[in-house]
Amino acid sequence: MSTQYLQRLRPAFSTLGLLLLLSACGGAGGEEIGAVDTVFKFIGPDHKIVVDAYDDPKVAGVTCYVSRAKTGGLKGAFGLAEDKAEASIACRQTGVISFGDKPLDKQEEMFSERISLVFKRLRVVRMIDTKRNTLVYLTYSDRVIEGSPQNSVTAVPVPAGTVIPVK
Repeated sequence: MSTQYLQRLRPAFSTLGLLLLLSACGGAGGEEIGAVDTVFKFIGPDHKIVVDAYDDPKVAGVTCYVSRAKTGGLKGAFGLAEDKAEASIACRQTGVISFGDKPLDKQEEMFSERISLVFKRLRVVRMIDTKRNTLVYLTYSDRVIEGSPQNSVTAVPVPAGTVIPVK
């Protein structure tokens, strides 16, 4: 290939690289369990509700299932759309509950994922109710300027005899 030909293709490769980077930035390591379409889009993917599973990275045997809306269309296809702030969460014991070597913080962000190009994030926070020996998980969205009061909460009781190590 000639040097001139490659120089003419350089802007196209730069644009493609940027689009791939933007689409790769959307994931937070959750495993998609399933999705249902809610609105048909003629161009681009449909709007949908997605259910993802997230294993608690510090508590073995606990998985959180988060459902949320994902915007489709051309903006959604390229990762430029702003998803709705609403989300629902259900965390369950999916194995033997065990804790690592380090004690847990009384309240800690378990994971977060962007739901707009720059400013909006979906977050899940783990809280510990030591009196009831229970792990409490809260999901909400925030934004640099203004967050949303919409939230969802769930709890996983830890079996009697298993003490939650707290800092």
